[in-house]
Amino acid sequence: MTRLYGKGCVICMYKIGVIGDYDSICGFAALGLDIFAQTDAEGARAQLKTLAESGYGIIYITEQYIEKMRDEMEKYRGELLPAIIPIPSVGTSSGFGRACVKKYVEQAVGSDIIFNDD
Repeated sequence: MTRLYGKGCVICMYKIGVIGDYDSICGFAALGLDIFAQTDAEGARAQLKTLAESGYGIIYITEQYIEKMRDEMEKYRGELLPAIIPIPSVGTSSGFGRACVKKYVEQAVGSDIIFNDD
């Protein structure tokens, strides 16, 4: 989606989606994000494909599903859009999301500047 502002100024506006179990993602609706509750990883995988093909710029996915979809995450990682970001599920976090962020920061800047714990 593109909107024009002023003389020749173009700002691209992308949708943001959240995929996960309902209890973990329902609060994101209050922020204006599109939520897509799923009951299993296969449903989450199909929803990810749909959102990626529908012009979503950012897709948050709960760790419980994204851990079972690593191949899909890697497939989209090489693409400019969408950005796929792991978020914790209700309950305990496996640490997968934190590990992903750490890995991406290290690749981008050459060093762990955020967590600095290893």
